Amino acid sequence: MLVNAQHMKAVPGRKTDVKDAEWIADLLQHGLLTASFIPSGEQQAVRDLTRTRVRLVQERNRLINRIQKVLEDANIKLASVVSDLMGVTGQAILRALLAGEIDPEYLAHLARGSLVKKQDELQAALKGKLLAHHQALLEELLQLIATLDRSIARFDQEIAERLEQFDALIERIDAVTGLSRRNIEVLLGELGWDMSRFPDAAHAASWVGICPGNHETGGKQLSGRTRQGNRWAKTALIQAAHAAGHTQTYLGEQYRRISARRGAKKAAMAVGHSILVIFYSMVKTGEPYHEKGTDYLTDVNKQKIQRRLIRQLECLGNTVIVQLKAEMTLT
Repeated sequence: MLVNAQHMKAVPGRKTDVKDAEWIADLLQHGLLTASFIPSGEQQAVRDLTRTRVRLVQERNRLINRIQKVLEDANIKLASVVSDLMGVTGQAILRALLAGEIDPEYLAHLARGSLVKKQDELQAALKGKLLAHHQALLEELLQLIATLDRSIARFDQEIAERLEQFDALIERIDAVTGLSRRNIEVLLGELGWDMSRFPDAAHAASWVGICPGNHETGGKQLSGRTRQGNRWAKTALIQAAHAAGHTQTYLGEQYRRISARRGAKKAAMAVGHSILVIFYSMVKTGEPYHEKGTDYLTDVNKQKIQRRLIRQLECLGNTVIVQLKAEMTLT
C-alpha cells in the first residue's frame, strides 16, 4: 500500500526509523491509513506526455517574452500594438527586421487582419534602433521557438493517438464552456477515465485541491484556504474558468457574479470547481453537457432578489406592497 507521508505523522519527538515503522504498522492495523491514488500504466503514459507538453508550452511563452524584451531594448514597442507577437503580423514584421528592413512605414504595411487599421500606431511603435546583436538574439530565439513548435506538434499527435479510443468522450466534454481539447487531455491524464476511483465529485475536487478547505475548531471556521492537490489538473481548470468568464453562458455568469463580490481569483477557483464536477459527471455517466443559460441563476434566486430589492426600497423611505408575484405598488 502506497500512503501519503503527511497522513501518518506521529507525535513530535522521540523519532527513530524503528519507532516510525511501529507507528505505521499500528495505524495500518487499525485501518487508519488510506491508500494513495495510483494510475494505470496507460494513464501514466498519457500523464507524462501531457505534463511534458505543458512544460514545452511554458518554455515557448518564456521565449516569446524574451523576444519582447529584445524589442523593448531596441526601443521597438511592437507588443503595445500587436497582442500576439507570434501571429501572422508579428512574424512578418520580425522576419522583415531580421532581413535588415528598418523603415517603419514599410513594416507597418505588413499588418494583416484588424491591424491594418492601426497603421499610425504601428509606425510609431516601430521607430527604434535594431542593432546587430539584437538581430542575432531574435534569430536564435525564433529558431528555438520553431523547434519547440515542432516538438509540441509531435506531442499533440502522440497524445491524440493514445487517447483515440476516447475521441467520442473528448468531443462530448469539449461542449463544456471554457474547456479545450488540451485541457481535457490534461484532466484525463491526471484524473483518468475511470471515475470509480473517487466516491463522488467532492472527493475528486478535494484530490485536485480546488475546493474550500475545512479548518474549524470550537464551532468557528478559522480558514477556508484550499489544500495542496494536483497542480496540473488545477491549472487546467483555472485556465478553463478564466476562458469561461468571457462567455455569455451559465459558467460565465457564475464567474462574473462571484468576481464582482470576491474577486477574479476566487471566482476562477469556484468556476473551476464547477467545471470539475461537470467533467466528473460526464465521464462517469456518459451524459452530454446541458447549457443552463445566463438567466438560470436569476430564475433560481427570484425570491431572494425580490426581497433584496424590497429592502433597498424600504431603506430609501418607501413602503412596498407586493400585490402579485411580479407586480409591486409603491406608496
